[in-house]
This record gives sequence, structure tokens and C-alpha cells, in this order.
Amino acid sequence: MKMKLKKIFFCFLMLTATTSAVAQDFPYIAPTATYTKPDGTTDEGESVSGNAPLIGHFAANPANADEYDCYYEWRITMEGETEPYLIRYEEETEVTFNRAGTHDIVCYAKFTKGDEVYEYTDEYWAETPHLRCTVSSSKLEMPNAFSPNGDDRNDIYRAKKDKYQSIIEFHATIYNRWGQKLYEWDDISQGWDGTYHGSPVKEGVYFVVVKAKGADGIEYNIKRDVNLMRGYTERTSTSGQE
Repeated sequence: MKMKLKKIFFCFLMLTATTSAVAQDFPYIAPTATYTKPDGTTDEGESVSGNAPLIGHFAANPANADEYDCYYEWRITMEGETEPYLIRYEEETEVTFNRAGTHDIVCYAKFTKGDEVYEYTDEYWAETPHLRCTVSSSKLEMPNAFSPNGDDRNDIYRAKKDKYQSIIEFHATIYNRWGQKLYEWDDISQGWDGTYHGSPVKEGVYFVVVKAKGADGIEYNIKRDVNLMRGYTERTSTSGQE
């Protein structure tokens, strides 16, 4: 037992030394995170913020561990809570974050070879900065008009691009004034082009029903008129996206 404790403590002290010294003496980890955001862009770093769904790829990056038996335990906990809501046991793992708030991510690791034991657990992470990601609270707004006239401006009826974030469930349906369903979609980045069975519908007032859910648990039930204006142009006005 004295040998085990001595080696664990030695490992902890050596982590404060230079990188070259660490690389020559014992196995260690250097956890990293890469995040993919809803728009497909990526971000890296110890602390990252973004909208849901935020996909995180985590790697323990062990070094000097070839001759050791290795154990990994990723623990993901909401800030302010004490127990992890998710535990993974791979050297590398991927997690989709759909809950608003700050998520703390730590990688416990244990390396053994005979009597040698090196551990990175509570004691280590209490003194070492760890990974974290923050998922934004949700918001969602739908416009009251669009102008599918082929000018590549406001041609598609969809959620306002600068007015939605962290939406994890989405379904929208377009109806005409007689209650006939014309179109529906589930991808919040997509929308209606003002056609029915491939043919343009007439100018006039239509109706949209949206049911959605945010990463913060907020449920959206939106019902509103949709003004389809084919003669509308940006030169006429810039207020179509109310």
C-alpha cells in the first residue's frame, strides 16, 4: 500500500514539472475536446459555448502508457450538481449536449503495471482545470410573411435565422385558410417555398403551426398567420420578416 500511495503522489507532483520531464517518467493524460455546432462549424478549447445540439468529441490522449493496463472514466456533471448524469468508459467518446447550462467534463484514468499504479481521480482534478461546455438557453421566432418571387431574398418561409437557438425538437406545418395541410418539415434550418405538389400557391394569408422544444425544457406552441406576397421586393420595403 505504501508503494501504491507513493507512486500516486509522485505522479501528482511530477505533473507540475516540465513537459519533457513528464514525458520521460510515467503515464499521464492530456484530455482535449472538439465541438461541432449546429451549423457544422467546429470549436476547440478548455471552455466552449454554443447552441444545442452541441456535439462534443473527447479524447484522453494518454502518453507513456503502452506497457500499462489502462482504465478511463469520463464523468459529465451539470455545474452546481455533485453526481454525474453521464459516465463513459472509452479512451475517446462523443456526447451530444441537448440540455441548457454548463456541463463539467472530467476524465478519470488509472494505469497499472505490476505494483505500479498511477491514478487521476478526485485528488488530481481538484487541483487541475477541467473541460467544460455551456449550452445556450433556447429561443424561437417565426416570421409573419415571406416573398417567394425568385429574387433569392426571403424566398423561403422558415424560422428567423437570428431568432432561434438551442432548439432540440421542431415540427412545423403550413395550412391554407380552409385547414388543408400544404407542407410540413422537421429540420429547423429548412422551410416552405410557397408551393403545393410542386405548383406555386396563390398570394394570400396562410397559417403555420409550430411545436418545438428547447434545450432548457421550454416548449413552443406557435400559431400565426403567414402572408405570402409574390410581388414584394427588398426595394419596396425591408420589414417583411416581422
